[in-house]
Amino acid sequence: MRASLKQKILEVCDRKISEKGPGVGLSFYAFFANRNDDPDLLMEAAEWWIRTHRLDHFEKAEKIRTMVEKMDF
Repeated sequence: MRASLKQKILEVCDRKISEKGPGVGLSFYAFFANRNDDPDLLMEAAEWWIRTHRLDHFEKAEKIRTMVEKMDF
């Protein structure tokens, strides 16, 4: 996962947790605008979410944040 996507995921998770609390769920679509302006980045996130980790459509933001924080580059 590229560093820019990792940073974006962390920022979105932090924002969602602060707005809605620690139990808030999200999907990988939460990291993108409604229009598909960067299909390669979207597919990278989908690959990580669906194929690599076999996550459900909605997961807790805290879980995703922890997973991404632990990633090595």
